[in-house]
Formats: sequence, structure tokens, C-alpha cells
Amino acid sequence: MKLYYDLHIHSCLSPCGDDDMTPNNILNMSLLKELDVIAVTDHNTGKNVRAIMELSKDFDLLLIPGMEVQTREEVHMLCYFQSVEALEAFEKALDAKRFEIPNRPDHFGNQLILDKEDHLVEVYPYALIMSIDISVEHLIALCKEHGGVCVPAHVNKSANSILANLGFIPKELGIKTIEIHRKSPVNETLIDGYQRIYNSDAHYLEHISERENVVDVASKDILSILKYLSGED
Repeated sequence: MKLYYDLHIHSCLSPCGDDDMTPNNILNMSLLKELDVIAVTDHNTGKNVRAIMELSKDFDLLLIPGMEVQTREEVHMLCYFQSVEALEAFEKALDAKRFEIPNRPDHFGNQLILDKEDHLVEVYPYALIMSIDISVEHLIALCKEHGGVCVPAHVNKSANSILANLGFIPKELGIKTIEIHRKSPVNETLIDGYQRIYNSDAHYLEHISERENVVDVASKDILSILKYLSGED
């Protein structure tokens, strides 16, 4: 089954995400663009995913619970899970490793937690732009403990990527899939043999992917997508 996807979207909870990236706006823009599956992957948190998951149940749009974690090495890793509950348990495990530095909305942007009606629930107080005190290796292990799959984000970008910050992808990490940034140069030698996905990394509604990127999976469900990303399918 071929599914059109965008597995890297930020909501208004990410400090760099536009305030218009609300649960309803993300859902409706994804429907307008005729996507089959999306993932909302805010920086270091998944606190807006539950609201979007509740909304998506009324539509033929599959939502993968996710998060984009910035590791100790300042590497961005996309983490995907089978359920909102698994994502929330994973986030709780990360909480002890956070640096509780107050956010500066005037400098970094707002961090808004909304409900399914786009009403403000809370302003997240700590700077999500900061790294979490966990290595890439330990993050992958923690993600697996919660039934998740890790995908290195925008590996060919010059900042906050595994290739820019580590110089290579260690084989012992067991990574099968990587995300490629379309607008950055690619060193094919460094990414040979890896399955690739292409996402928007959208921080604004208009940047959410068009109906252009496809995964071919057994069925339209979260487990099939995770199996694809893990290299099992």
C-alpha cells in the first residue's frame, strides 16, 4: 500500500514553530494536501500530540506519535512510537535529563500547549531549544525500550545533524532509515545503504509537504510505518 507522508512537522509548541501551527490547522492543512500519514515531532516534547491524535480519529489521516530530540551531541533525532501513551512514557523518562532553563519567548519563540479545540492549556516554561543530557546511543536504546524507532533528522544539513556533528553514522547504532533534507547537498558515500525518507520539517503551515513522498507498506497503520522505518518491512 502506497501512502503519502510527512513525518516531520512542528506545532506551536516548538519554540521555532509558528503560532498558527495549532492542532486543527495542522490537521486541516494535511487533509488539504491529501496526505495519508503525518507525524508531529516537536522539539524535545510531545505534549501537543494527544490533541492532534484525538482530532485525527475522525478523518482518514494516520498520525504517528513522535518527537524530535536534541541529544547531548546536539544531534537531532526523530523518535516515533506506537501510541501516545508510549510517547508520553518516553517523555517522562527524558524529564530527569532536561536542563530546566526558562524559555525566552522574545528570543526563541512561544511554546504553546493546546487542546483539540486549539484553546491554550499551558505555556511550557523551559527552553525546548536546549539539548537533553542523553547521548545518541542511549537515546536510541531508550526509544526502543518504549517500542519506538529512531531516525536521524536531516542528516545532510550543516547543523544539528549526525553527519555534521559526529562525522559519520556509527554502524553499532543499528540505524536503518535516515531523513534527507532536499535543499542541502548530499555526500552519497556517507549515506550509502541507508533507507531514506524526505519530510518538510515544517514550522509554518504552508511548508507541510505536498502529496509527493511515498512509503510502500503492508497496511495503513502505525505498526506498519514503524516496521518500515526500522527496516523490518
